[in-house]
Amino acid sequence: MNTTLLIVGIVLMSFTVLPLIRQDYWTFRVFDYPRIQKLVLALTWLATFMTLGNFNDFPNNTLAVLMFLNCIYLFCLIYPFTILGSKQVKKIAQQDLSNNLRILISNVYEDNINSAGCLSVIKRADADVVLLLETNDRWAYELQAVDDLYPFHIKIPLNNTYGMLFFSKFPLTQAEVRYLVEKDIPSIRCRLELPSGQPVQIYAVHPTPPVPNENPRSTERDKELLIIADEAKQSNLPVVVIGDLNDVAWSYTTTLFLKMSGLLDPRRGRGFFNTFHAHYPFLRFPLDHAFTSPHFKLVTLRKEDNFDSDHFPIFVHLQFEEQAEDEQEEAVLQPDKDDHEIAEEKKQADTE
Repeated sequence: MNTTLLIVGIVLMSFTVLPLIRQDYWTFRVFDYPRIQKLVLALTWLATFMTLGNFNDFPNNTLAVLMFLNCIYLFCLIYPFTILGSKQVKKIAQQDLSNNLRILISNVYEDNINSAGCLSVIKRADADVVLLLETNDRWAYELQAVDDLYPFHIKIPLNNTYGMLFFSKFPLTQAEVRYLVEKDIPSIRCRLELPSGQPVQIYAVHPTPPVPNENPRSTERDKELLIIADEAKQSNLPVVVIGDLNDVAWSYTTTLFLKMSGLLDPRRGRGFFNTFHAHYPFLRFPLDHAFTSPHFKLVTLRKEDNFDSDHFPIFVHLQFEEQAEDEQEEAVLQPDKDDHEIAEEKKQADTE
């Protein structure tokens, strides 16, 4: 038992150590994702040690101390996303329907054939903006009924799992489809106009994840996010970035993105809202996001029903407020010198 505990404990500790190594290869970055799972496994190891372990065994005793510290470290990482953490985006005090923006984000899973279920979720959510990801020509054809509900749209159906369908009830201007880093991975930049007349800068993104069958490294993902972070920081308009970022809310890269962009995460202080994987409860991570500039406050944030995709849709209801930027200025994460240097290095990285 002591040998088994020792081996399992060392493996679990390595899962925490590997993401600390600043390498872009998937073998390091993939362990950014399961921090909740790592905490559960570490606590389980400690409970097993306390119940069955030999307290006279020096290696296991040493490992138990390290595992206890590991649990504290992992809890500190996810703490901001629990209901105990401080809320980065404040709740509205009063509704202003003319400045409301309701957004539905859904990675539909390209091979999924339940387009009727997707349409049902869209109708029930009744969002102002709908972003559908992994949409190919079949999905675009089967969801033509959405055109009647949303007069403004940008469609990029692709058969490589990176297609996008963007629908809006509000007028869109300066709409661009861009391939910022990879020639077959699109993103959308556009402006929409709220009923009040307030323009909002929108970015829709879906970079590749650092997994062997997609991309063996996170370089391309990180570079795309940081390019958008720079644009968001320089924008004179309120900004919302939405999409499947293929990164968890608590990772170093996402935190760096927030620091460099000046955007806020409405998840913080409210819960994990894990959107992937819909079919495996123990392997769920918050991959689908809506980040906002401090001009917005939150009305509601929730997961929607799954319709046979591997992702849950996520719905975020925001409200633009004139005074919100001043009220939430202190919530913006500030980059230090190292952050600036790392961000610049990632943006200059070779992606060929």
